Amino acid sequence: MVPVVALVLFGVFALLGFGWRSWVQRRRTGSTGFRGISGRIGSVEWFAGVGFVVAMAAAVCAAILQLLGVVAPLAALDRPWLNVVGVVLAAVGIAATVYAQLDMGDSWRIGVDARERTALVRTGVFAVVRNPIFTAMLVFGLGIALVTPNVVALAGFVILVVTIELQVRAVEEPYLLAVHGDTYREYTARVGRFVPGLGRFRRSSSRSP
Repeated sequence: MVPVVALVLFGVFALLGFGWRSWVQRRRTGSTGFRGISGRIGSVEWFAGVGFVVAMAAAVCAAILQLLGVVAPLAALDRPWLNVVGVVLAAVGIAATVYAQLDMGDSWRIGVDARERTALVRTGVFAVVRNPIFTAMLVFGLGIALVTPNVVALAGFVILVVTIELQVRAVEEPYLLAVHGDTYREYTARVGRFVPGLGRFRRSSSRSP
């Protein structure tokens, strides 16, 4: 039944983090906040968007394939207590994702539209880390990978990590720096990228270390 738990957790994540949040955004602003995949086909920006879809698909397929007996959990990670840790991490990741999305208010988006200017959110959880939604997604992704720790799930988590790094560094940070300039530069000098204190920009430069 462990793969079933993973599928249920993923369903809750998708329902709350994408479906419900998009519905709330549409009611508040008239837009779902969905901006799609940035960049031309084959660009770094495009790979960041596509990679996220692939990572999510891998997480679902990992649970289904394990349920059908096509793949088996890796022996070193096939421990009940690790499954429990995974469920807890996934649940925390879901709650933290929704909380950070709500903290972002009307500025919340899925993807980036370079023609659009949104307010720079620096309060609440965004005063602790610059990308709390992505941090929460990474926690969720790790949790799901531990619930069904097979090669497909672990590959999906690796893709998720790479994808989020690309999305933040190649898409979102350049966009925010171009739109908000010194205000964003000062913010990044104080607040870490994914965890407090790490990934801050140098005050004298517009580029991250």
